Amino acid sequence: MSSFTKFEISSPGDQALDILQYLFSNDLDVPVGHIVHTGMLNERGGYENDCSIVRLNKRCFFMISPTDQQVHCWSWLRQHMPSDSDLVLEDVTWKYTALNLIGPRSMDVLSELSYAPMTPDHFPSMFCKEMSVGYANGIRVMSMTHTGEPGFTLYIPIEYALHVYNELISVGQKYGIRNAGYYALRSLRIEKFFAFWGQDLDAFTTPLECGREFRVKLDKGYDFIGRDALLHQREEGVFKRFTMFILEDHDTDLDLWPWWGEPIYRNGEHVGKTTSSAYSYTLGRHVCLGFIHSTKPINPDFINRGEYHIEIAGQRFQAKAKLYPFSSLFTQRRRKEDLEVGY
Repeated sequence: MSSFTKFEISSPGDQALDILQYLFSNDLDVPVGHIVHTGMLNERGGYENDCSIVRLNKRCFFMISPTDQQVHCWSWLRQHMPSDSDLVLEDVTWKYTALNLIGPRSMDVLSELSYAPMTPDHFPSMFCKEMSVGYANGIRVMSMTHTGEPGFTLYIPIEYALHVYNELISVGQKYGIRNAGYYALRSLRIEKFFAFWGQDLDAFTTPLECGREFRVKLDKGYDFIGRDALLHQREEGVFKRFTMFILEDHDTDLDLWPWWGEPIYRNGEHVGKTTSSAYSYTLGRHVCLGFIHSTKPINPDFINRGEYHIEIAGQRFQAKAKLYPFSSLFTQRRRKEDLEVGY
């Protein structure tokens, strides 16, 4: 995650909040320390950028975007910032190394190194604190991951990166810590149904088409770019929908694996193509993400009533379509069972 684009936007007054409320679809007027997932939309309501924004203080924000957004995002922000304002936009990508500490024991490891309680009561989800880790100061510790698993993302001043990494590995030995690469993170985010800008999302995809309505606040008290288009689309309905597909009759040992760009068929008709795929170690199957297109508005009933196939190198494989990650449904069911037996 070190290559991810990182900007800081600040101002002496409220200009930073005002311009970000205009540029982003979610509400950024949150308490200091909170993290907001949001999109930077164009006039059509499509994604120019998909990012996370931390409110460092009342007048300063820290924005994290995909790696390939560094030039485009900088240009978009400069284009829409008033030239006569006191806004300060700084590219701090080079200043921070990012490490992910992911898994059920991440809290234990970080607690030993930070000398501070890391429980959900003291460090809630989607929160950022600047703290010390080991002998390094000024680390932005965020209780979020890009995989859907419990854990933390650490944005470390680059001069402390090796020290913090060595400390994490040393303390983590007794908890079974292991190194994991980007393909492991990719597999996890796909089975959690997390869309990624530049691969699943683009400037022609709106939040309503990819199940991200909850990241749009139409009533936040600010007009924002793309708001009118989203209001119109909400009334008219969506004609394409981001969907998860779980391959059901695919043999991982004998059959070719999907990558992306494979045709999607619904009831024998071609309706779209995949945009991401990975082997899910949780499900023991391949998972594909992609868009279904239709000439009529698409709703959950339309998705659920179809029979789907994914074509890989000319061979079609049966697939189960879902609008929510399988693991989330399993977790909800498990919690319901726990309540029923009195846990």
